[in-house]
Amino acid sequence: MLQNRMGRPDRPGRLGRPVRAPERERSRTSEEEGGDAIEEKLVALNRVQKVHKGGRTMRWSALVVVGDGRGSVGVGLGKSTEVPQAVRKATEDAKKNMIKVALLPNTIPHAVEKRYGAARVLLKPASPGTGVIAGGAVRAVVEAVGIKDVLSKSLGSDNPINIARATVKCLQNLETVREVAARRGRKPEDVGEKYHLAALEHAPVAPAAQEEGEE
Repeated sequence: MLQNRMGRPDRPGRLGRPVRAPERERSRTSEEEGGDAIEEKLVALNRVQKVHKGGRTMRWSALVVVGDGRGSVGVGLGKSTEVPQAVRKATEDAKKNMIKVALLPNTIPHAVEKRYGAARVLLKPASPGTGVIAGGAVRAVVEAVGIKDVLSKSLGSDNPINIARATVKCLQNLETVREVAARRGRKPEDVGEKYHLAALEHAPVAPAAQEEGEE
């Protein structure tokens, strides 16, 4: 049995109990009921202490990013007195908040910049072979969603939670050429650039465009 500094048996949940935190940027893959492989990546793990009248209470805060590598991604935050519970809560929260992103085969359709709190993230499309030019929380989110070539820049706060949420906000505002053309009532060739038209046949078809084709 573990003992504290006073030589007394240590009880679970006390501050003196040694807790081994998992390595940062740890990732694992789990199988969902539908058969899709969901990759889970631990981006940040912080220890926080609350001081009150009876002493100090230590808790763990975990930031987890999940994605299937095919256009779906989610970010979750979990807190608990134990590291595994905090990671589990964060993973469940991320899976509940997964979104579908409009992508080209290996990159994003256009440049986008969004702000979340004091964090500001810029994402720009890149040519094939460029790779993921990003770091920290931005790289975790971009790789989880399945982007292979992208340029990025973090222009504000270095808080990983705000950066991750700002990156998700950028991905939420992406539109393909078909979606823009359907919204404007025009042909994709009239609004798309050569770079986008090269991958137009691989881009997902917007529901509005499908209805127009059926008519």
